[in-house]
Amino acid sequence: MIKVRRPIPLDLPDMARLLNAIIHEGGTTALARPVTGDDLGEWMEFEPSRNAWHVAVDGAERVVGFQWIEPEKTLPPEAANIATFVEIGQTGLGIGSALFDATKKAAKELGYIWINANIRADNEGGLIYYQSRGFQDYGAIEGYEMANSQIVDKRLKRFDL
Repeated sequence: MIKVRRPIPLDLPDMARLLNAIIHEGGTTALARPVTGDDLGEWMEFEPSRNAWHVAVDGAERVVGFQWIEPEKTLPPEAANIATFVEIGQTGLGIGSALFDATKKAAKELGYIWINANIRADNEGGLIYYQSRGFQDYGAIEGYEMANSQIVDKRLKRFDL
């Protein structure tokens, strides 16, 4: 049974473990360096606080996915940027759907009108996930240089609340 809730400090190491496995595998995130639980804790403390974080936990309270929205300087104030991470091998089990239900509600409460997804063009699973949630293509970024100097294209998708 998957439960979605706000993260607590004890979740941070589990969240970092999950994200670092995805970063290590490569090909699906623009993040290029490993993160720590402290890094994630600092990201959550973004001010002004128009961000929302959710974790999906299993019956043992182990984090199996997480998602957040936050303002992005390249977006208008009525838009939030979204990031989603589900444990390797656990996709397709409803974790992302449960997270997005909570995120949509939080986005509306924070006054957002739409959510932006900025997805690597070679991340087939991510493109399918956001499309299946109702996100629509609205743009692209060609030749995006990641922190590790890798060049990728990105697809921009929008979800109107």
